[in-house]
Amino acid sequence: MLPHGVLFRGGEEGKNNKLRASDIRRIADTVRYRRNTPRYSRTVSLGEIRQNDYNLNIPRYVDSSEAGEKEDVLSVSGDYGIVNQIEFQGRSFAGASVSNYGVVHTGDIVYTKSPLSSNPYGIIKTNKGKTGIVSTLYAVYHPQENTCADFVQTYFEQHARMNNYMHPLVNKGAKNDMKVSAENALKGFVSFPKLEEQKAISEMFSVVDHLITLHQRKEYGLKTYENRSIHYGTF
Repeated sequence: MLPHGVLFRGGEEGKNNKLRASDIRRIADTVRYRRNTPRYSRTVSLGEIRQNDYNLNIPRYVDSSEAGEKEDVLSVSGDYGIVNQIEFQGRSFAGASVSNYGVVHTGDIVYTKSPLSSNPYGIIKTNKGKTGIVSTLYAVYHPQENTCADFVQTYFEQHARMNNYMHPLVNKGAKNDMKVSAENALKGFVSFPKLEEQKAISEMFSVVDHLITLHQRKEYGLKTYENRSIHYGTF
C-alpha cells in the first residue's frame, strides 16, 4: 500500500503531445517528489478511490480544464471563511494570469499559511459557496467519504485547536517564514466523531451562526434608528 495514496498526473505537455526535455523533467520530478500541482497532478487517497468504485479515470481526480477568470478568484478570511474577492473586497488581487490557479469546488477544504494575529500558522476553511479558483499559495483538499466538510471548518474555528494542530507541522525558514507543504498540513492528529455526528454538529452550529447574524442585524437596525431619531430630534 502506498504511504500517501495514488499519484495521478493529468497534464498533456508539448505540441501534438510530443514530450520535450522540460516535459520529461517535470514528469520525473512530479513522480519522484510526489508533487501536487493544480490541474496537473494530485495524490488521491485509497478511500476516495474506493468511494468512486475504483474508477481510475484521470479526469475524475485531476481537473486539467482551463483556469477560471479573475471574477472567480477566491480568498480565505478568518472571520468570513472562503469568499469571492470581487464580491467581498470590491476587486480582484490576482496577477496578470490565473492559468496556474487551482480549482476549489463547493465542499473543498482550503488551507492558507498566511498568518493572522490569532492564528500565526494559518487557517483552514471549507468552501461553502460557488466553485472558484485560488492561487498556488493555498492548499486545496477534497474530503474523504467519512468526513463532513462543514465539520472540518467548525473543528478548526477554535484558535487554540488550530494553532496546536499546525504548530508541530510548521518549520520556520531562514527568513523566519513558515515552511509547510500541502502534504504535511494533513499529517496532524485530529479526533473526529462518526460522520452522522459530524453532520449534526455542523447543522447545530449553522443554526447558531444564523441566529447570531439575525441578532447582529437587529442590533444594527436599532442603533441606526436611534441615531436617526437623535439627529432629527425625535424622542
